[in-house]
Amino acid sequence: MRLLLDEHYSNKIAEQLRARGHDVVAASERADLSGAKDPDLFRTAQLERRAVLTENWRHFQREMTGETHYGVIFTAGRHLPRYRSTIGLYVRILDEFLSRHPAEDALRDRWVWLKEPT
Repeated sequence: MRLLLDEHYSNKIAEQLRARGHDVVAASERADLSGAKDPDLFRTAQLERRAVLTENWRHFQREMTGETHYGVIFTAGRHLPRYRSTIGLYVRILDEFLSRHPAEDALRDRWVWLKEPT
């Protein structure tokens, strides 16, 4: 699975996941995606055959309706807060998730909630 991190996730997550062999980019790393509105981000992800990691349930729920896509992975600050101190946690959880779902279309037309393992 190829992954695009919405801009509110640290690009360090993408860097560390790439070091582990995953095809991950962060919106904040790319001039064409930095500050992009959610519909544009979603469209780019689909053109690049990437799933999207985001916290924007409301915005992306609308984008997914009736559209073929490569998946959306949602997080919630309550379960997985986005702090410098949680970058390693995100890397670990996403590394495990991506390793379990290697196929490009593993989340085709689906969405999932990513939570910290208990």
